[in-house]
Amino acid sequence: MSAASPDRPRVVAHVAVSLDGATTGFAADVAAFHELATTWREDVTLTGADTILAQEEALAAAPQPGPRPDGPLLAVVDSRARVRRWTALRDAGHWSGVLAVSSAQTPGLVDEVSLLVHPVLAGTASDRRWFGTQPPATALALQDVRQLAGDLVWLRYRPAP
Repeated sequence: MSAASPDRPRVVAHVAVSLDGATTGFAADVAAFHELATTWREDVTLTGADTILAQEEALAAAPQPGPRPDGPLLAVVDSRARVRRWTALRDAGHWSGVLAVSSAQTPGLVDEVSLLVHPVLAGTASDRRWFGTQPPATALALQDVRQLAGDLVWLRYRPAP
């Protein structure tokens, strides 16, 4: 992970996870997830396909006000091309546009890791972890911790100096 510079946009990885780091196998609080995403002024929100796929049903039923002109770009790491509701994502009213990212390995372009931790253990219900098959080797520094309604916890980290 690297710090933002004038040469590139500020990128936040915002992920809904269980206590054991899973991104699937539990019911994520979609409303809280999107509400938190509007609290910072990033240029790009980076998220994984599993996070988006877990929200597809809720997204299909949600209002579609259209792109938010002053909103960030949503970049979805979807190397296996599983996300299908790109228009619904764009029109959800949170982002100015959407972009699919495909690579063998996610490059270290993240300025902040935002985890919305749900009070559940997904256990064997999920083999998907927000950090992939191995935890990241990058040292992180805690920036903020907030307890939210429904016993959710919002953790925010930046790369350690």
